[in-house]
Amino acid sequence: MGARAPGVARNTTVPARDPGLLRVVTYNVHKCRGLDQRTRPERIAWVLGELDADVVALQEVLHSDCVPHLDQVRGITSLLDGYAWHFGEVRHHRGSAYGNATLSRLPVTASSTYDITWQHRERRGCLRTDVQFSNTLLHVFNVHLGTSAFERPHQARRLLSRRVLHAEELRGPRIVMGDFNEWTRGVATKLMSDHFDSVDRKLHRTWWTYPGLLPFLHLDHFYYDKRLKLERFYVHRSRTALVASDHLPLVADFRVPGEDED
Repeated sequence: MGARAPGVARNTTVPARDPGLLRVVTYNVHKCRGLDQRTRPERIAWVLGELDADVVALQEVLHSDCVPHLDQVRGITSLLDGYAWHFGEVRHHRGSAYGNATLSRLPVTASSTYDITWQHRERRGCLRTDVQFSNTLLHVFNVHLGTSAFERPHQARRLLSRRVLHAEELRGPRIVMGDFNEWTRGVATKLMSDHFDSVDRKLHRTWWTYPGLLPFLHLDHFYYDKRLKLERFYVHRSRTALVASDHLPLVADFRVPGEDED
């Protein structure tokens, strides 16, 4: 049985899992505040339970070691089966740490947080998590770029530097996913597409992710090494997902080469 929140029935709109594929999800959860203005981490857990993913990249999520009801990361993970979590703090928000969290059912060998803030704009970060899929080490980057068209090119260049995405120690395939806040083919998109393959080239324009109930913008993106083969991708639009956040989850299934196939 896949990892999903207790009591969640199998959503028939979710493609059946092929055990040989890696399923990854990116989801901006908007501090777990839904379109009905209610803050309910359990709805985010419900949505993730429907998806049965191996790795989940969450943006705009809260974490607190001191106040349990403000710890959305632990709250969500506690309602799911088999996930460990890693958190990358970006800044503080009303007494909690705020940033990106990556949930993984796969063994995690390392994690790192990178500051990609540009000048005096709102602080932004990237969380790297190294996960083991069968005999292949994967480097998963959970990203949240800024809202200004002036800052995103600078942030994309920082991501593409030898310190982050082109670091010497990266040996396995890379997946970069998250909220890039770019809905047109801007500079950041072009820079990332020069170095990685992209789901963007395959998405139909009606598969937008923001805002959740009636989406008309594509803010959430996947980039990945050509060693990976994209088998399937889709925007998840269950009844709960339509109201749980102001974004919809974007899902991708990859076939991962073994080390002897690299």
